[in-house]
Amino acid sequence: MTLVLESPPYTPVEPVTEVFHGVEVTDPYRWLEDQNSERTRHWIKEQTDYARSYLDAILGREEVRKRVAELLTVETIDTPYKIVDRYFLLKRGARQSQPVICMREGPSGQDQVLVDPATRIDGSQTSVRIISISPDSKFLAYGVRKGGEDYQAVEILEVDSLRMLPDRLARGFLGGFAFAADSKSYYYIHEVTGSQRPHYRAAYQHLIGSDQKEDRELFFAGEGSHLRLGMRVSEDRRYIGYLVFRSRKKIAIDLYLQDVFGSSPAHLVAKGMEEPFYPFFRGKELIALTQWQAPNRRIVAIDSDLPERDNWRDVVPETGDPIKEFVVRGDRIFVNYTENISARIDIYKLSGRKVGTIPLPGKGTARLITNPVDSDELFYTFTSFVHPDSLFSYHFETRKQIVWSQKKVAFDYSSIRVAQIWYSSKDGTHVPMFLVGRHDLKKTGYIPTILTGYGGFGKSVTPQFSPFAAFLVERGFLFAVANIRGGSEFGEQWHVEAKRHKRQNAFDDFIAAAEWLILNGYTVPEKLAIAGGSNGGLLVGAALTQRPDLFRVAVSLGPLMDMLGYHRFNFADLWLDEFGSPENLEDFPYLLAYSPYQRVQPGIEYPAVLLITGDSDTRCNPMHARKMAARLQAATASDRPILLDYKALRGHTPALPLNLRIEALTDRLIFLCDQLGVSLDRSSFDRARATRRIDPCRSHLKEKE
Repeated sequence: MTLVLESPPYTPVEPVTEVFHGVEVTDPYRWLEDQNSERTRHWIKEQTDYARSYLDAILGREEVRKRVAELLTVETIDTPYKIVDRYFLLKRGARQSQPVICMREGPSGQDQVLVDPATRIDGSQTSVRIISISPDSKFLAYGVRKGGEDYQAVEILEVDSLRMLPDRLARGFLGGFAFAADSKSYYYIHEVTGSQRPHYRAAYQHLIGSDQKEDRELFFAGEGSHLRLGMRVSEDRRYIGYLVFRSRKKIAIDLYLQDVFGSSPAHLVAKGMEEPFYPFFRGKELIALTQWQAPNRRIVAIDSDLPERDNWRDVVPETGDPIKEFVVRGDRIFVNYTENISARIDIYKLSGRKVGTIPLPGKGTARLITNPVDSDELFYTFTSFVHPDSLFSYHFETRKQIVWSQKKVAFDYSSIRVAQIWYSSKDGTHVPMFLVGRHDLKKTGYIPTILTGYGGFGKSVTPQFSPFAAFLVERGFLFAVANIRGGSEFGEQWHVEAKRHKRQNAFDDFIAAAEWLILNGYTVPEKLAIAGGSNGGLLVGAALTQRPDLFRVAVSLGPLMDMLGYHRFNFADLWLDEFGSPENLEDFPYLLAYSPYQRVQPGIEYPAVLLITGDSDTRCNPMHARKMAARLQAATASDRPILLDYKALRGHTPALPLNLRIEALTDRLIFLCDQLGVSLDRSSFDRARATRRIDPCRSHLKEKE
């Protein structure tokens, strides 16, 4: 039975009116933007108590939590580095709260724990990640984060002695890091929080054992808050490439190259490059992924002495399938394509001759590991709707690969059926959608259905396994993934068709997907839920405010909601090219038309809504979810709950400890099931457990010629 809540806590209305290009816009909850005020903190506490009073009372919560724990309590290995004969890994044991950093001597050696965040005072709230390994493998640089924040401290460990060096970087925003060729110093770009000097626009060299005050400035990007600096280092660590990002209207990238063995300053190699532009350095030569004159992207060779674009040489020309990423290993280039919304990895010689394709386990998502690997070895990950996350090692000289690790999730993959359909959007554009459900799922017209998508920043949404979807499919849900415009599933044009002034196309595609599911007899609005995070959270906000009649429940994680104020927070000014600016007369009417926060109207029966965020989100500022929760609670004419799930340590990057991840996913799932009337009694779980099994990968695969 669906629970009914009392009225939500009262949120005072204190209207602030602004005039945008002659149009008055009133914000009733501007005061909630002040995250650290006593009033806001008290309001967050009231909202948290209100949400918990609902979520903790749902019958079957403990059974859901147990199943979620089974899905999440698995060993994981990620981001391997290989330097000399040592492998460095980020590894989490099945029941460990956070991953630890391990070292393995040789591919079959025992894993030695180098850094364990559990030994710190703040324990499970701290996470670590590998940043860099020195060329002699004697020093490990790793990041330390609290909660899910983007800021991190950088610490240096002497590997053999396990001695922590004093050469650390304080908590801040890391723009780049690499050890020097002799392992006696390191290069870095780092903005210390609260400092006056904008370190994220300057690169430095630090001599290990010296005082940081003595660090030498290598490069300065210039004055101006619109500038950001990134860094790439050549394989031999002789050359540093500085990427200067300029973001006033449209992001443009200037690339400078410096020979750190010499005395000359960095010189300009490429100017005004549009995103994406990803260079890899082989000495003075650059191998770069570019979209210039290639909407589906191509890979070019650039001679740094003759860097003009007319001199660029195609290594991997543009094809009909978009290039997602590439890695150079020895004399080979591994290219990850998106082919019909699935991964394909082709192998090329540096001359441009194609020499093979890596066989993948099926249709799904692959990610090339770009970390340094000192051998003829390539690491990549693979996942799909019916294949858990797996880490593969491919030896390109022997053309053999092995499974390095696999998440052994207790789930019956053979019971799942995946179909891909195409539907027509509002303007007639044909859009693909994946449908994932049990083999025995019958089209009754009343299937509980979850629809998700992303539609922005040229990000492709390809098949991948998730405990969220696995649980819902077990419970009899249909899981639908719409590949709406705004991504790059079919190249840059697919992105452009829902960018800036065309953003509404992404929302129309998403709404059309929901309508297709209803018209084709899968579900009805009372059984239809939508979910998404980040830009996908904006998608959910736009859909529920434009078509509140179409959905029963909505879950929005780390969203953007106030598109007239988004650019004032954190690094959101970097997204002006994607969304436009309300301060621009041409952009304003488009943003006003779809901005979810401004579209909320009193007296409308809105779906049940769960908004998820936290203090540590420095990308999609949590003010979006706070203000949206207040406005929806005041406006809705339905008795469906509008809840704010707020955690202080929750950030945009998933880094919660295991126990909090289990509780957070449990909250989402019981909210959806309760609102859609899906039974959570013990017998339904017993039936699902009876068919559960683990389906391991094959350990060896042959390469297709």
